[in-house]
Amino acid sequence: MPQRLLDRLERTFGRFAVPNLTVYLIAGQTFFYVLYMSGKLERSVSILSAGRLLAGEWWRLATFPFDPPGQSVIFALFAWYLFYLMGSALEEQWGSFRYNAYILIGYLLTVAVSFLIPDYPVSNTYVAGSVFLAFAFLYPDFTLMLFFVLPVRIKWLALLTWLYYGFLFLAGGGATRLLVLASVGNFLIFFANDLRWLLKREGRQLARKSWQPPVRREDESLHRCTVCGITDKTHPRMDFRYCPQCTGQRGYCQEHIFSHEHVRDVT
Repeated sequence: MPQRLLDRLERTFGRFAVPNLTVYLIAGQTFFYVLYMSGKLERSVSILSAGRLLAGEWWRLATFPFDPPGQSVIFALFAWYLFYLMGSALEEQWGSFRYNAYILIGYLLTVAVSFLIPDYPVSNTYVAGSVFLAFAFLYPDFTLMLFFVLPVRIKWLALLTWLYYGFLFLAGGGATRLLVLASVGNFLIFFANDLRWLLKREGRQLARKSWQPPVRREDESLHRCTVCGITDKTHPRMDFRYCPQCTGQRGYCQEHIFSHEHVRDVT
């Protein structure tokens, strides 16, 4: 999503942002989970269905975000732990308004798709999946202990997720394809500029394969943050990115890529 548009929206609607949105979502899902497991409520109550919405069950728009994960207590606790970890990290990185906007766009896209397939029940699994994809894009080297024993960098899990979504899109039916598009829609909107920059960088690297680049000294850094000055030599585990809205090739560390002031030539 264009940074200027987000800035304008935040100035206008920022005061309505809900801080710690992840905590509220998990609390609501826990509440519904207890009701389901105790037999006081049917699981279908929190499932989104445009057919039932049109029949008058509009309260499903409010219960849909609180649809809990799975039936197993262990799986639910693990899913909530990951959602809290990743959602809180995104909110800390973006701020409450941008994180709220990311969740809201995913929610609205899913609701819109539901009206295209009114008889198809829809859960919020794909919205949670988009949070995972955003976290993995921003923190690709974060290590997750798979099964609590096997350390795996999250970028490889994200790659498997993208491959799985691609398989569903190619092999699934029309409803599945629409849900996959809804699940990655907010990711593509938010990271459009980053993805364009990555494609341009890959294109430049392919074009330069025909010649041998100059050899760098061992003490020479490849990336440097324009704001704080740290480099890939002083902080080898830091992920550096280049801002497509700044003039020239200006790199930033994870801490400043979203918080810096854009540098532009004055004409």
